[in-house]
Amino acid sequence: MIDHLDHLVLTTSRREASVDFYTRVLGMQLESFIGGTPPVERQAFKFGHQKINLHVQGSEFEPKAHLPVPGALDLCFIASIPLDQVIERLRAASWPIVEGPVMRTGATQKIRSVYVRDPDFNLIEISELA
Repeated sequence: MIDHLDHLVLTTSRREASVDFYTRVLGMQLESFIGGTPPVERQAFKFGHQKINLHVQGSEFEPKAHLPVPGALDLCFIASIPLDQVIERLRAASWPIVEGPVMRTGATQKIRSVYVRDPDFNLIEISELA
Protein backbone atom coordinates (compact mmCIF):
# COMPACT_ATOMS: atom_id res chain seq x y z
CA MET A 1 0.00 0.00 0.00
CA ILE A 2 2.77 2.52 0.88
CA ASP A 3 5.44 3.22 -1.74
CA HIS A 4 7.72 5.92 -0.32
CA LEU A 5 7.99 8.93 1.97
CA ASP A 6 7.02 12.23 0.34
CA HIS A 7 7.75 14.65 3.19
CA LEU A 8 7.88 14.96 6.94
CA VAL A 9 7.45 17.90 9.28
CA LEU A 10 10.18 19.29 11.49
CA THR A 11 9.13 21.49 14.41
CA THR A 12 11.82 23.95 15.44
CA SER A 13 12.21 26.45 18.23
CA ARG A 14 15.16 28.01 16.38
CA ARG A 15 14.04 28.84 12.84
CA GLU A 16 17.15 30.75 11.68
CA ALA A 17 19.55 28.16 13.14
CA SER A 18 17.57 25.33 11.51
CA VAL A 19 17.61 27.06 8.13
CA ASP A 20 21.38 27.52 8.47
CA PHE A 21 21.97 23.87 9.41
CA TYR A 22 19.78 22.24 6.77
CA THR A 23 20.89 24.57 3.96
CA ARG A 24 24.51 25.53 4.67
CA VAL A 25 25.67 22.40 6.51
CA LEU A 26 23.55 19.68 4.82
CA GLY A 27 23.16 21.42 1.45
CA MET A 28 19.36 21.25 1.22
CA GLN A 29 17.43 23.92 -0.70
CA LEU A 30 15.06 26.25 1.16
CA GLU A 31 11.73 26.46 -0.66
CA SER A 32 8.76 28.74 0.00
CA PHE A 33 5.34 27.49 -1.02
CA ILE A 34 1.65 28.20 -0.44
CA GLY A 35 -0.19 25.46 1.37
CA GLY A 36 -2.63 24.53 4.10
CA THR A 37 -6.18 25.58 4.90
CA PRO A 38 -6.45 28.50 4.66
CA PRO A 39 -3.55 28.80 2.19
CA VAL A 40 -0.53 30.50 3.77
CA GLU A 41 3.15 30.89 2.89
CA ARG A 42 5.23 28.04 4.27
CA GLN A 43 8.82 26.82 4.01
CA ALA A 44 10.48 23.47 3.39
CA PHE A 45 13.93 21.99 2.93
CA LYS A 46 14.14 20.14 -0.40
CA PHE A 47 16.57 17.36 -1.26
CA GLY A 48 16.28 14.70 -3.96
CA HIS A 49 12.60 13.84 -4.38
CA GLN A 50 11.68 14.60 -0.77
CA LYS A 51 11.23 17.58 1.49
CA ILE A 52 11.03 18.52 5.15
CA ASN A 53 8.26 21.01 5.90
CA LEU A 54 9.25 23.50 8.58
CA HIS A 55 6.99 24.42 11.49
CA VAL A 56 8.02 26.93 14.15
CA GLN A 57 7.01 25.88 17.65
CA GLY A 58 3.92 27.81 18.74
CA SER A 59 3.07 28.76 15.13
CA GLU A 60 2.47 25.31 13.66
CA PHE A 61 0.19 24.85 10.66
CA GLU A 62 -2.99 22.77 10.91
CA PRO A 63 -3.37 19.91 10.86
CA LYS A 64 -0.34 19.01 12.93
CA ALA A 65 0.96 16.21 15.11
CA HIS A 66 -0.73 15.75 18.48
CA LEU A 67 2.36 16.95 20.35
CA PRO A 68 4.78 18.70 17.99
CA VAL A 69 8.02 19.36 19.86
CA PRO A 70 11.54 20.29 18.77
CA GLY A 71 14.19 17.64 19.30
CA ALA A 72 11.96 14.56 19.01
CA LEU A 73 13.17 13.35 15.58
CA ASP A 74 15.75 10.70 14.76
CA LEU A 75 16.36 10.85 11.00
CA CYS A 76 18.68 8.98 8.65
CA PHE A 77 19.70 10.47 5.29
CA ILE A 78 21.61 8.69 2.53
CA ALA A 79 24.27 11.09 1.27
CA SER A 80 24.75 11.94 -2.41
CA ILE A 81 28.52 12.09 -1.86
CA PRO A 82 30.95 9.66 -0.17
CA LEU A 83 30.80 9.68 3.63
CA ASP A 84 34.41 10.85 3.87
CA GLN A 85 33.40 14.00 1.97
CA VAL A 86 30.42 14.42 4.32
CA ILE A 87 32.81 14.26 7.28
CA GLU A 88 35.08 16.86 5.64
CA ARG A 89 32.10 19.14 5.01
CA LEU A 90 30.91 18.82 8.62
CA ARG A 91 34.41 19.64 9.89
CA ALA A 92 34.69 22.63 7.51
CA ALA A 93 31.35 23.89 8.89
CA SER A 94 32.62 23.32 12.47
CA TRP A 95 29.67 20.99 13.07
CA PRO A 96 30.47 18.33 15.71
CA ILE A 97 30.06 14.65 14.94
CA VAL A 98 28.38 12.86 17.84
CA GLU A 99 29.35 9.35 16.73
CA GLY A 100 30.92 7.59 13.80
CA PRO A 101 31.73 6.59 11.30
CA VAL A 102 30.01 3.32 12.28
CA MET A 103 28.31 0.47 10.44
CA ARG A 104 24.52 0.25 10.75
CA THR A 105 21.61 -1.61 9.18
CA GLY A 106 19.69 0.53 6.69
CA ALA A 107 16.32 -0.02 5.05
CA THR A 108 17.77 -1.94 2.11
CA GLN A 109 21.33 -2.86 3.10
CA LYS A 110 24.21 -2.12 5.45
CA ILE A 111 25.17 1.54 5.73
CA ARG A 112 28.18 3.45 7.07
CA SER A 113 27.06 6.44 9.15
CA VAL A 114 27.98 9.49 11.17
CA TYR A 115 25.64 11.15 13.66
CA VAL A 116 25.17 14.86 14.36
CA ARG A 117 22.56 16.93 16.18
CA ASP A 118 20.66 19.75 14.52
CA PRO A 119 20.06 23.07 16.37
CA ASP A 120 16.98 21.58 18.14
CA PHE A 121 18.98 18.46 19.16
CA ASN A 122 17.23 16.13 16.70
CA LEU A 123 19.53 13.21 15.97
CA ILE A 124 20.62 13.27 12.32
CA GLU A 125 22.31 10.19 10.82
CA ILE A 126 24.11 10.74 7.52
CA SER A 127 25.02 7.55 5.70
CA GLU A 128 26.45 5.94 2.60
CA LEU A 129 25.51 2.51 1.31
CA ALA A 130 28.15 -0.03 2.34
